[in-house]
Amino acid sequence: MTTEPAHRSAVYEKAVDGFGTLSIRPLDPERDAGLIHAWVTEDRARFWGMGETTRDQVRDIYRHMDTLTTHHAWLVESDGTPLMLFQSYDPEADRVSECYDARTGDIGLHLLVGPAHGAPRPGFTGVLLSFVTGFLLRDPGNLRVVVEPDLRNEKAVKRLERSGFELGAEVVLPEVNLPEVFIPRKAARLAFLDRARVEATAD
Repeated sequence: MTTEPAHRSAVYEKAVDGFGTLSIRPLDPERDAGLIHAWVTEDRARFWGMGETTRDQVRDIYRHMDTLTTHHAWLVESDGTPLMLFQSYDPEADRVSECYDARTGDIGLHLLVGPAHGAPRPGFTGVLLSFVTGFLLRDPGNLRVVVEPDLRNEKAVKRLERSGFELGAEVVLPEVNLPEVFIPRKAARLAFLDRARVEATAD
């Protein structure tokens, strides 16, 4: 007899004025594959690079990530409703390290906001980004958040600037060809958010 895998519980929660209580839980490759597949195959998610994947491929990609100690996938939720997928990773164990000098204390971030639920809420993407970077920087070992959005995604680059990230160089990330996953080369824009800058802004 088989049993359903246990639901992955929230590891971080915070009440945000005007947006309720937001939470973060580890992504479950088995339970969440259908949801993530629906998100990544929408046209608005074209810069995520998984538009041609099947549901099973999505599940297998995140199954593989689930075995790693350097890369992790998470879901941001509000009262059980998924709002955002994000991935945190060690840049020194990622292809981005071939494009810049990674520092001790760097933590990488990829993020994808899910489809809107109800009427659009101004500033919501910024709230989610701030919530996620706050989660990453609460770890004393994480001193700087590193992102590398697709160079064509001007909207994301401008959002990062408004959220306090400092823009870095334009780079080309090499392709990754593994049995579990193929990631094509990507022209990207580096951006960085230092803990010291966040703390200074908070003061």
